[in-house]
Amino acid sequence: MTDIQLRHHTTHHTPGLRTLLLDIYADVYAEPARTDPFCAVDRFAEGLDNWMTRPGWTCTIGYDNDQPVGYAYGAPLPPGTVWWRGLLTDVPTDMVTETGTRTYALSELMVRTPWRKTGTARRLHDAHLAPRPEQRAALLVDQTHPKVHALYATWGWQTLGDLRPRLPDAPLFHAMLLELPPHRR
Repeated sequence: MTDIQLRHHTTHHTPGLRTLLLDIYADVYAEPARTDPFCAVDRFAEGLDNWMTRPGWTCTIGYDNDQPVGYAYGAPLPPGTVWWRGLLTDVPTDMVTETGTRTYALSELMVRTPWRKTGTARRLHDAHLAPRPEQRAALLVDQTHPKVHALYATWGWQTLGDLRPRLPDAPLFHAMLLELPPHRR
Protein backbone atom coordinates (compact mmCIF):
# COMPACT_ATOMS: atom_id res chain seq x y z
CA MET A 1 0.00 0.00 0.00
CA THR A 2 2.96 2.41 0.27
CA ASP A 3 4.33 1.93 -3.28
CA ILE A 4 2.79 5.17 -4.45
CA GLN A 5 3.32 6.49 -7.97
CA LEU A 6 3.26 10.25 -8.35
CA ARG A 7 1.91 12.12 -11.36
CA HIS A 8 2.52 15.82 -11.91
CA HIS A 9 0.03 18.09 -13.65
CA THR A 10 -0.23 21.72 -14.73
CA THR A 11 -3.03 24.00 -15.90
CA HIS A 12 -2.85 22.22 -19.27
CA HIS A 13 -4.23 19.07 -17.62
CA THR A 14 -7.08 20.67 -15.68
CA PRO A 15 -10.18 19.58 -17.63
CA GLY A 16 -9.81 15.93 -16.64
CA LEU A 17 -8.57 16.60 -13.12
CA ARG A 18 -11.40 18.62 -11.60
CA THR A 19 -13.75 15.68 -11.00
CA LEU A 20 -10.95 13.51 -9.59
CA LEU A 21 -9.80 16.22 -7.18
CA LEU A 22 -13.38 16.86 -6.03
CA ASP A 23 -13.99 13.14 -5.48
CA ILE A 24 -10.89 12.84 -3.30
CA TYR A 25 -11.87 15.97 -1.37
CA ALA A 26 -15.41 14.62 -0.82
CA ASP A 27 -13.92 11.41 0.59
CA VAL A 28 -11.34 13.12 2.83
CA TYR A 29 -13.75 15.78 4.15
CA ALA A 30 -16.95 13.72 4.27
CA GLU A 31 -17.38 14.03 8.03
CA PRO A 32 -16.58 17.76 8.47
CA ALA A 33 -18.68 18.66 5.40
CA ARG A 34 -21.78 17.25 7.12
CA THR A 35 -21.76 19.98 9.77
CA ASP A 36 -19.39 22.74 8.62
CA PRO A 37 -20.46 24.80 5.58
CA PHE A 38 -16.83 25.95 5.16
CA CYS A 39 -15.92 22.31 4.31
CA ALA A 40 -18.80 21.70 1.86
CA VAL A 41 -17.81 20.16 -1.47
CA ASP A 42 -19.53 22.94 -3.45
CA ARG A 43 -17.59 25.54 -1.49
CA PHE A 44 -14.33 23.69 -2.10
CA ALA A 45 -15.19 23.40 -5.81
CA GLU A 46 -15.38 27.19 -6.10
CA GLY A 47 -11.93 27.55 -4.58
CA LEU A 48 -10.56 24.72 -6.72
CA ASP A 49 -11.85 26.40 -9.87
CA ASN A 50 -10.09 29.59 -8.85
CA TRP A 51 -6.79 27.84 -8.12
CA MET A 52 -6.82 25.78 -11.31
CA THR A 53 -6.90 28.93 -13.45
CA ARG A 54 -4.00 30.67 -11.73
CA PRO A 55 -0.77 31.08 -13.68
CA GLY A 56 1.76 28.48 -12.57
CA TRP A 57 -0.81 26.15 -10.95
CA THR A 58 0.60 22.67 -10.40
CA CYS A 59 -0.79 19.50 -8.89
CA THR A 60 0.79 16.23 -7.78
CA ILE A 61 -1.47 13.20 -7.40
CA GLY A 62 -0.46 9.94 -5.73
CA TYR A 63 -1.72 6.59 -6.97
CA ASP A 64 -1.64 3.12 -5.44
CA ASN A 65 -1.94 1.10 -8.65
CA ASP A 66 -4.85 2.95 -10.30
CA GLN A 67 -6.40 4.11 -7.02
CA PRO A 68 -5.90 7.87 -6.32
CA VAL A 69 -4.74 8.27 -2.72
CA GLY A 70 -4.25 12.01 -2.34
CA TYR A 71 -2.82 15.17 -3.82
CA ALA A 72 -1.07 18.48 -3.35
CA TYR A 73 -1.62 21.62 -5.38
CA GLY A 74 -0.90 25.31 -5.41
CA ALA A 75 0.46 28.23 -7.41
CA PRO A 76 2.91 31.13 -7.06
CA LEU A 77 1.60 34.18 -5.21
CA PRO A 78 1.29 37.16 -7.57
CA PRO A 79 2.22 40.74 -6.74
CA GLY A 80 -0.59 42.38 -4.78
CA THR A 81 -1.96 39.00 -3.68
CA VAL A 82 -4.79 38.84 -1.16
CA TRP A 83 -3.14 35.76 0.45
CA TRP A 84 -1.72 37.75 3.37
CA ARG A 85 -4.84 39.88 3.97
CA GLY A 86 -6.31 38.88 7.28
CA LEU A 87 -2.90 38.36 8.88
CA LEU A 88 -3.49 39.18 12.54
CA THR A 89 0.15 39.06 13.57
CA ASP A 90 2.35 42.10 13.00
CA VAL A 91 5.22 41.20 10.69
CA PRO A 92 7.61 43.37 8.68
CA THR A 93 6.04 44.45 5.38
CA ASP A 94 8.83 42.81 3.39
CA MET A 95 7.77 39.40 4.80
CA VAL A 96 4.45 39.62 2.95
CA THR A 97 5.44 41.54 -0.17
CA GLU A 98 5.15 39.26 -3.18
CA THR A 99 6.87 39.52 -6.54
CA GLY A 100 5.17 36.70 -8.41
CA THR A 101 8.30 34.55 -8.15
CA ARG A 102 9.08 34.71 -4.43
CA THR A 103 6.47 32.45 -2.80
CA TYR A 104 4.67 29.30 -3.87
CA ALA A 105 1.33 28.84 -2.05
CA LEU A 106 0.69 25.21 -1.17
CA SER A 107 -3.07 25.46 -1.14
CA GLU A 108 -4.00 21.83 -0.51
CA LEU A 109 -2.36 18.63 0.66
CA MET A 110 -4.68 15.75 1.48
CA VAL A 111 -4.48 11.99 1.75
CA ARG A 112 -7.34 9.52 1.89
CA THR A 113 -7.72 7.57 5.16
CA PRO A 114 -6.31 4.16 4.10
CA TRP A 115 -3.01 5.82 3.10
CA ARG A 116 -2.56 8.06 6.13
CA LYS A 117 0.41 7.38 8.43
CA THR A 118 2.23 5.63 5.58
CA GLY A 119 4.50 8.51 4.58
CA THR A 120 2.29 9.34 1.61
CA ALA A 121 1.61 12.92 2.69
CA ARG A 122 5.33 13.60 3.06
CA ARG A 123 6.08 12.05 -0.34
CA LEU A 124 3.39 14.18 -2.00
CA HIS A 125 4.64 17.28 -0.18
CA ASP A 126 8.29 16.76 -1.06
CA ALA A 127 7.68 15.72 -4.67
CA HIS A 128 5.33 18.62 -5.23
CA LEU A 129 7.69 21.26 -3.86
CA ALA A 130 10.94 19.77 -5.24
CA PRO A 131 10.79 21.42 -8.69
CA ARG A 132 9.62 24.81 -7.42
CA PRO A 133 11.96 27.69 -8.31
CA GLU A 134 10.57 30.07 -5.67
CA GLN A 135 12.51 31.10 -2.54
CA ARG A 136 9.86 29.81 -0.19
CA ALA A 137 6.48 28.15 0.16
CA ALA A 138 3.48 29.30 2.21
CA LEU A 139 0.45 27.46 3.55
CA LEU A 140 -2.41 27.90 5.98
CA VAL A 141 -3.31 25.37 8.68
CA ASP A 142 -6.64 25.47 10.50
CA GLN A 143 -5.83 26.14 14.15
CA THR A 144 -8.29 23.46 15.25
CA HIS A 145 -5.86 20.90 13.77
CA PRO A 146 -2.80 21.08 16.05
CA LYS A 147 -1.51 17.68 14.89
CA VAL A 148 -1.38 18.90 11.30
CA HIS A 149 0.39 22.06 12.42
CA ALA A 150 2.92 20.00 14.41
CA LEU A 151 3.49 17.68 11.44
CA TYR A 152 4.32 20.61 9.15
CA ALA A 153 6.69 21.95 11.81
CA THR A 154 8.59 18.64 11.77
CA TRP A 155 8.95 19.09 7.99
CA GLY A 156 10.64 22.46 8.51
CA TRP A 157 7.68 24.83 8.24
CA GLN A 158 7.71 27.83 10.58
CA THR A 159 4.69 29.73 11.84
CA LEU A 160 4.57 33.33 10.63
CA GLY A 161 1.42 34.21 12.56
CA ASP A 162 -2.35 33.97 12.82
CA LEU A 163 -4.53 34.65 9.79
CA ARG A 164 -8.27 34.86 9.29
CA PRO A 165 -9.35 35.02 5.64
CA ARG A 166 -11.95 37.63 4.83
CA LEU A 167 -14.76 35.09 4.60
CA PRO A 168 -17.59 35.21 7.13
CA ASP A 169 -17.30 31.56 8.24
CA ALA A 170 -13.55 31.04 7.79
CA PRO A 171 -11.65 29.48 10.68
CA LEU A 172 -8.55 30.96 12.23
CA PHE A 173 -5.39 29.70 10.54
CA HIS A 174 -1.68 29.48 11.26
CA ALA A 175 0.19 31.07 8.33
CA MET A 176 3.35 29.03 7.82
CA LEU A 177 6.46 29.43 5.66
CA LEU A 178 9.06 26.99 4.40
CA GLU A 179 12.34 28.18 2.94
CA LEU A 180 13.05 26.20 -0.22
CA PRO A 181 16.63 25.05 -0.73
CA PRO A 182 18.71 27.32 -3.00
CA HIS A 183 19.55 24.43 -5.32
CA ARG A 184 15.94 24.47 -6.49
CA ARG A 185 16.27 27.98 -7.90
